[in-house]
Amino acid sequence: MPVFQWRHNWDHFRDLEREVDRLLQSIKLPFPNLRLQRRFPAVNFFETESEYLLIAELPGIVAQDVELTVAGGMLTISGDRNFPAEVPEEAYRRRERPHGPWQRSLSLPERIDEEQVSAEFSNGVLTIHLPKLADAKPRQIPVTTNNE
Repeated sequence: MPVFQWRHNWDHFRDLEREVDRLLQSIKLPFPNLRLQRRFPAVNFFETESEYLLIAELPGIVAQDVELTVAGGMLTISGDRNFPAEVPEEAYRRRERPHGPWQRSLSLPERIDEEQVSAEFSNGVLTIHLPKLADAKPRQIPVTTNNE
């Protein structure tokens, strides 16, 4: 039985995060920029019979500006999102959408076939297919003696 169960371990932290968000929304902070923002991009990660799927929302990003890497059990999504150049800085009255370079790394469950990972991008939604490895078959290990 695995010690680490992927889908249930972080539920209490998500509940805590929601409660802290609710508390911070009710407080008038003197420095609003100090408020912590959510990690970008927002993702959903779930499991099917044959693969794991990660779906990331990337509004305002084009596929050419997204870079994906998989190594050592970590998936890294990175890119850059710029505000329109035709809008001068002083014209903004409020900016809530994150901008500039970003990167998000997520640890992957064991048993991912990193060589077969694929991704597709459509209408600002990135879907990453993370196929599971076939079950490893037990291997018989011969035991030798060293009789002199």
